[in-house]
Amino acid sequence: MTIEIVEFDERDRDEWDTYVSRSSQASLFHQYEALRHQANYSNSKLHLLVGYKTEEPVGLFPVFEIRKGLVKTAFSPPPHIGVPYLGPVMLDAGNIKSRKFERRRNQFIDGCTEWLGEHIGPSYTHVRVGDYYTDMRTFLWGGCDVSPKYTYNVDLTRGEEDLLMSFSRSARRNIRDGRKLVSGIEEGGRDDICSILTLVKNRYEEQDLSFDVPPQFVMDLYDSLPKGQVRPYVFRYDGAFVSGIVVLQYGDTLYRWLGGVRPQFDFGIDVNDLLDWRIMRDGMDDGMRRYDLVGANNRRLNRYKSKYNPELVTFYQIEHGALPVRTIAHLYKSRLGPGIEMLSRGNGTSLPSRLVSGFLHR
Repeated sequence: MTIEIVEFDERDRDEWDTYVSRSSQASLFHQYEALRHQANYSNSKLHLLVGYKTEEPVGLFPVFEIRKGLVKTAFSPPPHIGVPYLGPVMLDAGNIKSRKFERRRNQFIDGCTEWLGEHIGPSYTHVRVGDYYTDMRTFLWGGCDVSPKYTYNVDLTRGEEDLLMSFSRSARRNIRDGRKLVSGIEEGGRDDICSILTLVKNRYEEQDLSFDVPPQFVMDLYDSLPKGQVRPYVFRYDGAFVSGIVVLQYGDTLYRWLGGVRPQFDFGIDVNDLLDWRIMRDGMDDGMRRYDLVGANNRRLNRYKSKYNPELVTFYQIEHGALPVRTIAHLYKSRLGPGIEMLSRGNGTSLPSRLVSGFLHR
């Protein structure tokens, strides 16, 4: 029996979140309010796809339609707002045999592919999913380009002392020598989000890089999502803000989402080690199983993250589209909108669409 793909009625947002809660693959960003804000801050149109087998939901796929000139694209998540993972997820199916689950997942993906082709007709599609999605054969068979990407996960089930002793010597020394500063670390509030992101933006600009995540987007998530899912941790000295990290908490995972840049004042130790250690300890107290450091693709940043003895985890970026249109899409992702419109006026070719699942790590 085939799977029927239906666009979900956004007026039934509570039912959508009920479906999200039934998927161990889903993330904080799959929740309706998070999706609504993603669409708003990316100037995109949100499509909520649900796959039904008879009347039973089996899969979810939020897609963001973005148009520039004649170029139609589909993203999940949308670019430029810092969302690490999204894409299609399957609802938990109990003790279903792996062969049957694989067939169900492939039918769901194929059905979403057909839906996108009929209702959007994207010339370029780009999706980024979490590390649970390791079987890329469906997309390779469909002619997609698959590239591995990486993140780091810290195991929070080991016990506090065992975990600490697994850290590098420098991290352990910073945590030991920073005991007098620990009292300045706390879980902050809404206003601290802006302070953290301002520090990140300034650090990026010092390196001639662009930081695109809108602070209001993060604050809207803080306001609208269940309490405790968006958690700004801050370090203050003499009452003044020094550094911070915006952490996400969902399911059994903490995500080191935004922040953790080097503060302007030198305390003789890396105060971000103190922040990360506090976050990990709180996570262990809350029963979290892992701390996702969100990215392991930058060699310089990896030197910092690797001192926590994390596990290297692979995820995948998958794209589909003819080379000229893919070039235009990458111009868009580089915020060269006028270039896209110029190229699109010069090339109005309609290209076949395919569903793409993967990741773009900026």
